Amino acid sequence: MSPACRVECLQQAAIGISPPLGPRGRPHTTQPWRSKRNAQRRPGRPLPQSPPERRWTQASRLASRPVLDPKVFKAYDVRGIYPAEIDEEGAYAIGRAFVEQFEPKRIAVGHDMRVSSPGLTEAVTDGAADAGADVLQLGLIGTEMLYFAVGDLGLDGGVAVTASHNPKEYTGMKIVRRGALPVGGESGLLDIRDRAVEIKGRSETGKRGRVEPYDIWPAYVDRVLSFVDVQAIKPLRVVIDAANGMAGAMLPRVLDRLPIDAIRFFFEPDGSFPNHPPNPLLPENREFIVAKTLEEGADLGAAFDGDADRCFFVDDTGEFVPGDFVTALLAASLLEKEPGAKIIYDLRASWAVPETIVRAGGVPLINRVGHAFIKQRMRDEGAAFGGEVSGHYYFRDFSQADSGVVPFLLMLELVSKEGRKLSEILADYRGRYFLTGELNTEVADVAGKLQELEQRFGSEGEVSHLDGLSIDAGDWHMNVRPSNTEPLLRLNLEARTPELMERKRDEVLAAIRS
Repeated sequence: MSPACRVECLQQAAIGISPPLGPRGRPHTTQPWRSKRNAQRRPGRPLPQSPPERRWTQASRLASRPVLDPKVFKAYDVRGIYPAEIDEEGAYAIGRAFVEQFEPKRIAVGHDMRVSSPGLTEAVTDGAADAGADVLQLGLIGTEMLYFAVGDLGLDGGVAVTASHNPKEYTGMKIVRRGALPVGGESGLLDIRDRAVEIKGRSETGKRGRVEPYDIWPAYVDRVLSFVDVQAIKPLRVVIDAANGMAGAMLPRVLDRLPIDAIRFFFEPDGSFPNHPPNPLLPENREFIVAKTLEEGADLGAAFDGDADRCFFVDDTGEFVPGDFVTALLAASLLEKEPGAKIIYDLRASWAVPETIVRAGGVPLINRVGHAFIKQRMRDEGAAFGGEVSGHYYFRDFSQADSGVVPFLLMLELVSKEGRKLSEILADYRGRYFLTGELNTEVADVAGKLQELEQRFGSEGEVSHLDGLSIDAGDWHMNVRPSNTEPLLRLNLEARTPELMERKRDEVLAAIRS
């Protein structure tokens, strides 16, 4: 496939047109798809950027009224159904309101591969420019590339148009301030909402900002590769499921510089997600990567979510690796390079995390759940790394932001240096720490049920209200948190023996569901 054809396919995918697929979800091509050096299929350049001039006529400005349901503004981002809950005019209003609220001088804007993303991105850019900000158009990018651009270029903020792992009918935005600090419900997103819903049409508020394209790809690839010693990585056999998301656009440039045998599936960015939803946290979406890892006799498997800011692992036996254990492994790896560093982990995590950090000579710091809280704590503490059970991994030297590609690289390096299979590395964890995983239950009265649980189990151990209800009884511990968006309680429980884990799990679930 020629470079020009590859660019055309990527452009088509970005607006929802899939290239013809072969037997493994790959485009038909006369060249082999994989090789030891992964040099057979180099990606095209990023999508051609939108020209700096506006494409909206005065008539369209006056005729269109925004579709912007206030409920699309969530705790950490903007997320809703397109176009029923948010359309291009709503996106324009958000871009303008963001600049009016925070008054940034220079921002970056990029987007994922969803069908609606290019048009919404153009609208966000127009809104921000009409409010006076200069805008760097990054084009088709993964969310972490927006974070990197804002931090590395010293920008005042940025917007990634993405709905991450959500179904295809969704759109959304992740908004950050200077330093790639997230804008969430407690840090200005509701102020943006209040401004945006009052914007009824398009207009310039003063001097319009400049809009220009910017290629962040070369610097991004160099930065993620700087986290590992490429020479230490062995020719591992690795199955990768990009889920037709942004990993398919991001990884080829990285894989070209690695010695691994990468077996690629669903690398064609396609916002219709023709193969499976891009959320590997759900077991049904991991069935493919598990089966292919076993079928290919791979050393490990890696599955990425829609915007590629999360990477999930399957070991050589096809068993899923929980986020707790990944956090522990990555912490140990980073502490080899920076002894004594502080490591942040969320309060749902297994004892495996703090105990591994201490053994490796680091300082474990427990924190409430949520990227906004963890990123701020990393800055306050100067922590080198942070990990969440949900698969978000944060790096000080990556603008204190989360990345899916950096953990992938660190895992390759770790397995290579250990000289053992990933299942063997994990055997000690699996034999000592017994986890329920996250168990969700719908309840009518969230606050009342939390109080009831504390009365029922609080006497068994130390109680904390850092985030929901946590009880540490020595030989078992749990955290029960309310959902930010639904009437749900989320239970994570761990015990020192499988029998105790099952007994306490059943007791707590019975109390929640009674």
